[in-house]
Amino acid sequence: MTLELRQVTKQFGKHTAVNGLNLQIPENEIFGFLGGNGAGKTTTFRMILGLIDQSNGDISWNGQRIDYSRSNVIGYLPEERGLYPKMKVKEQLIYLGNLRGMRTREVIEELDKWLLRFKVPEYKDKKVEELSKGNQQKIQFISAVIHKPKLLILDEPFSGLDPVNVELLKDAVVSLKEQGTSIVFSSHRMDHVEELCENLCILQKGTPVVHGRLKDIKRSFGKKNVRINADFDVSFLKDQQGVVKYKQMQDGCEVQIENEGISQDLLAALQGKGFVRKFELEEPSLNDIFIEKVGASYE
Repeated sequence: MTLELRQVTKQFGKHTAVNGLNLQIPENEIFGFLGGNGAGKTTTFRMILGLIDQSNGDISWNGQRIDYSRSNVIGYLPEERGLYPKMKVKEQLIYLGNLRGMRTREVIEELDKWLLRFKVPEYKDKKVEELSKGNQQKIQFISAVIHKPKLLILDEPFSGLDPVNVELLKDAVVSLKEQGTSIVFSSHRMDHVEELCENLCILQKGTPVVHGRLKDIKRSFGKKNVRINADFDVSFLKDQQGVVKYKQMQDGCEVQIENEGISQDLLAALQGKGFVRKFELEEPSLNDIFIEKVGASYE
C-alpha cells in the first residue's frame, strides 16, 4: 500500500501553507518530514487524514481517497496531545479502540502488551492527569497504534521524552515498520530522522527544498566533514583552500570541506607538525544539509 500526494497545495486566504507537494511513501518504510515552525508539516498531515481539504492536488492511499471509512487502518499521534485528563488509562483506550471497531477484550489485551513494553503496567487504572508528561506521551502513542494501523502518522512523537523513553519509543516505531506499517513522522531532531528514515522531505514555507533517499541526498550535497584530533594547534587549517567551515574542539577541530579530495591536502598540511591521533572523513550530517537549505528560517 502506497501513500501518494500529487501536486498538493493548501491555501488559507492569500497565504499558501503547502505548495505543489509531490510525495510517494511505500509500505514498510519510515518516512521523515522536516521543516521549521510554520513550514507546512502539520497542515500536510491534516490533509492526508482528511481533517482539512487540500486546495488543489490529489491524496490517495493504495489508490483510494482517505476518508472516515478508512480510519480503522490509520493511526495519528498529533503534536497537540488530546487525552481526557479525568479518564483512567484503561477506560480511555477502550473508548478509542471501540471507535475503531475493536472489541473491548481485544483492546485490553493490546493495552496490557504495550504497557508492559513501555514498562508502565501499573498505569492501567490511573487517571491521565496523574501521569507525567512523558508517560502521557506513551499513552497517547498507544492510542495511535492499539488498532494495528497500516498507515501511522506521528507528529513530533519524541518531544518531551527523556533519552530512555525516546529509545523505548524508537524501538516501538521500528518494530511496527517491520510488521508492515507505513510510517510518516516529523521531528526537529535530525539525529532521529537520520537513524530511522531511508527517505525524507524537507519543507520550507510549504515548498519541498530537499526530497529523496537520505543516502542520495548526502552524496549529492558534495561537502564532507573531517574530524581531527591532534596534540598540537591545528587552527591554521581554517585558512586552507577548500575549507568551508572550521570549528575548534578541545582536542582538535571539525572542518567542512568542499569535496573529499581536499581531505588529502589537509592531511599533507598536518604532516611533520606533531602527533595526529584521529583523522576521519565523514559524510555530511543531515543537520549540515538542513542548515544549508533552510538556514535562519529554522527554529
